[in-house]
Amino acid sequence: MRPTMYGYMRLAVNGDGADESNATERELAAHAHREGFALRRLFIERLNDDESALFSLSEAIKDSGVKHVIVPSLWHFARLPGLQLAMREQIEQELGVKLWVVQGVAR
Repeated sequence: MRPTMYGYMRLAVNGDGADESNATERELAAHAHREGFALRRLFIERLNDDESALFSLSEAIKDSGVKHVIVPSLWHFARLPGLQLAMREQIEQELGVKLWVVQGVAR
């Protein structure tokens, strides 16, 4: 049985982004599988949602003990490179997870 991994992404569009989220989920699941994991759940940040998907991800990690999170790129956390790195460090240190970033990975 493969260890569990969660995923996180931010939608870049104002609509529901079903096509984008489905394609991204497939890509993340494939990458997770290649690395020996099973993508159990994808947390999707949407502009109009009342609750933050990042908050929901944090709570799920605390409740489940999952230690790996995959994202398409650090852009999904922030636009500015310095803030991206700060977010990565915060997520890894505060939640105790390894953050896997797909962007730039050769297939």
